Amino acid sequence: MKKADVAAFFDRLAEAIPIPKGELDYINPYTLLVAVVLSAQATDVGVNRATRPLFEKVRTPEEMLALGEAKLKGYIKTIGLYNSKTKNIVALSRMLIERHESRVPASREVLETLPGVGRKTANVVLNIAFGQPTIAVDTHIFRVSNRTGLAPGKNPLEVETRLERVVPDGRKMHAHHWLILHGRYVCKARKPDCPACVVRELCAYKAKTTLEAPA
Repeated sequence: MKKADVAAFFDRLAEAIPIPKGELDYINPYTLLVAVVLSAQATDVGVNRATRPLFEKVRTPEEMLALGEAKLKGYIKTIGLYNSKTKNIVALSRMLIERHESRVPASREVLETLPGVGRKTANVVLNIAFGQPTIAVDTHIFRVSNRTGLAPGKNPLEVETRLERVVPDGRKMHAHHWLILHGRYVCKARKPDCPACVVRELCAYKAKTTLEAPA
């Protein structure tokens, strides 16, 4: 996609949703970290359903350790991979207490040392909790970037690197959420809703849907 088209692409997304927000519920950086760890291979709706009662009781690493693995499982058992996620959340909570004064680090490198935290999770936390212009490439962003020609790549890191290079500086803070929301609700996996797409004229996707063949 040409530089001018990339700028227009984000201008249109920004006009549609001036201040996009993530859809995971959280109270503070710690609960955000827990929610993002739980969201791996799970829907935000499902995670929010589980964390709503959990976060009424647990808002700090200390409270998580006091709750313990068995009770934590009771809260998150409806979420996929809940056994391994339980162990990771308890372990990262202990590490935050022992090594980081119970605070969530504002560093990708340090975040990635925590159990269950990879680059994507770290980027989400840095963007939402600390206002850093990171781009966490999930399945939605990967699909939109490749399908539209915005930032094609063979893997998430390649797409992330290209997005960091092409997204205008003034749009980097919200680019992550614009692309996720666009992929989740418009440029959907099975069949994109092209008639409702605000960037359809800029998109390189050849098999666009029409009103005669709606999504």
